[in-house]
Amino acid sequence: MAPNDTGYEKQHLSTASMTDSHNASFKAADLVIQLSSAPKHKPNVVNFGSVFTDHMLTVEWSVAEGWKAPLIRPFGNLSLHPACSALHYGIQLFEGLKVYRGVDNCLRLFRPMLNMNRMANSAKRACLPAFDQSELLECIRRLVEVDQDWVPLSDSGSLYIRPTFISTEASLGVKKPTSALLYVIMCQAGSYFHTEAGALTLWADPKYTRAWKGGTGDCKMGGNYGCSLLAQYEAGDYGCQQVLWLYGEEHQITEAGTMNIFLHWTNEDGEEELATPPLDGIILPGVTRQSILELTRKWGEFQVTECHLTMTQLCCALKQQRVKEMFGSGTACMICPIGHIVYQGENLHVPYQDKHSQLTSRIAKELSDIQYGRTPSNWTFLV
Repeated sequence: MAPNDTGYEKQHLSTASMTDSHNASFKAADLVIQLSSAPKHKPNVVNFGSVFTDHMLTVEWSVAEGWKAPLIRPFGNLSLHPACSALHYGIQLFEGLKVYRGVDNCLRLFRPMLNMNRMANSAKRACLPAFDQSELLECIRRLVEVDQDWVPLSDSGSLYIRPTFISTEASLGVKKPTSALLYVIMCQAGSYFHTEAGALTLWADPKYTRAWKGGTGDCKMGGNYGCSLLAQYEAGDYGCQQVLWLYGEEHQITEAGTMNIFLHWTNEDGEEELATPPLDGIILPGVTRQSILELTRKWGEFQVTECHLTMTQLCCALKQQRVKEMFGSGTACMICPIGHIVYQGENLHVPYQDKHSQLTSRIAKELSDIQYGRTPSNWTFLV
């Protein structure tokens, strides 16, 4: 790791300022701040995504006027036209990242330029206007600065940041928006999953598909999540907390719920390997996913591979006792072990090792040490 954490994702800054030449971005230097006159009470324990901070960031855009000045204002409801195309046609997207209060009391964002770049890619796919990612990040930094008292002093707590980008086109008809709103809200981040056993049980059924080639599975759009609800609740009927999403006739393993998925096993060639599905257009390029790949490759202790995995391969490996463990990764949960998979009438037991020997524990510790400043790294961005 780098000796300090001030060089956040330098390798990504070359693309961070790319905007449409016909659509100049908003600037953080123009930011206007309107402080709330009635700060809210901060509860100690909350469910994920249920209690929001005192302020929010909004930036309006129109094809006629371009980007307006960014505004930090008291948290409040939005006013949308009933024909707003984000509501009718799903022209919207979002991001998710966290801010951590370190052991030195400094606030850190974890690899935020990866989120900014992914958001820009999603915006391009949704025909929403381009923006300068570094300017948005600076606006978010200022928002966190304003509501910094909401970031808990805890080695397990954090504040969740939700940048959102919606079309505000006030007319019916599927078309490129002529107006849009980019806004950022923040909430307290409690536990995302509630499982007493400590490992998730997944339901794998090919009748539901999360994403497909040529679609938007590699973008963080609300439609990818809303259409998953029916399958998730059906998974509950089988005693499962989440869905293991399969794709194609070979039942390729793609994602677990809203998480990227990893398999730690001895592969068909007898080699120890950490494998995850490749970014082939149906997989979301997760920030935690990329961090795990880079971290474990740096260890150099086993093969780290991006490759297609099928349920046939997994079932065979389980029968031959070649599976060491499986886990999901994401911003909300970071690392989540998988203990069982319900597939074609069988309840497949996935090895779930004790906390002192499992790979998941080691990865989680190294990542959290970076996030909370115990390990200096250029993966963090100081607020």
